[in-house]
Amino acid sequence: MKYLDHLEEWIITFLIGAATLIIFVAVVHRYAASASIPGLQDWLLTINLSWAQELTIIMFVWMAKFGAAYGVRTGIHVGVDVLINRLDDRMRRKFIIFGLLAGATFTGIVGTLGAAFVWDNGAHHAFLSLIGSPVGDIPEGPTTPDLEWPTWMVYSAIPLGTSLMCFRFLQVLVSFVKTGDLPHHDHGHVDGLEEDTAPDAINVYSMDDNLHMHDLTHTMIGDNRRNDDERRRAAGSADAKERRTGDERRSGADRRQEDLGGEPK
Repeated sequence: MKYLDHLEEWIITFLIGAATLIIFVAVVHRYAASASIPGLQDWLLTINLSWAQELTIIMFVWMAKFGAAYGVRTGIHVGVDVLINRLDDRMRRKFIIFGLLAGATFTGIVGTLGAAFVWDNGAHHAFLSLIGSPVGDIPEGPTTPDLEWPTWMVYSAIPLGTSLMCFRFLQVLVSFVKTGDLPHHDHGHVDGLEEDTAPDAINVYSMDDNLHMHDLTHTMIGDNRRNDDERRRAAGSADAKERRTGDERRSGADRRQEDLGGEPK
């Protein structure tokens, strides 16, 4: 199953990346060809990119169909579940199962009708031609205006993408019946970024900085901390001064002992 998941993701990634690149090249070509630059303008006008818009439309259609199936698997699709979540667990379970079955039924019908349409729109003729059978009066089907591709290839996104979407509905249904969990996507999450848990409540008065408001009437927590730090520093300075005084006294006594040749008197 993971191979199907990866294939689905690779198709979507390739389609959106390639479509974006093609559109970018076509726009740059259009503006550069309109510039009156001798030599460059003539060379750009010889490049025909009139097919770029048609190709990107086809790619976005395919991306949308496979992206819809991906959305069912990952729970990206927006759902109004305010009323459903207010029901008790038993009724909520029934409504969710009904919704998933309805989605699978709808996409299954659309996929079946789409497959019949594609077959009659030229896929039947192409299949018979591929295996070398006589085509008779079966129509070859129309082609696209710019790329001149058979339209049945373009419309194949409907049966393929919708059938995959139907399979994803059934997959989510089986998982929900077994575990009771639905796929959920956190729209605020960004892959690659660490999530820091924010505290439930923040007391801005306790922040020891100059960026937040302070109560000038009452002693703040930060002020108490600063006062404690100042008292500790003062006490440490007094202890250090006392130690230096004792050391100086001991040094004086040692010098007197050396001068008198014995214990100081």
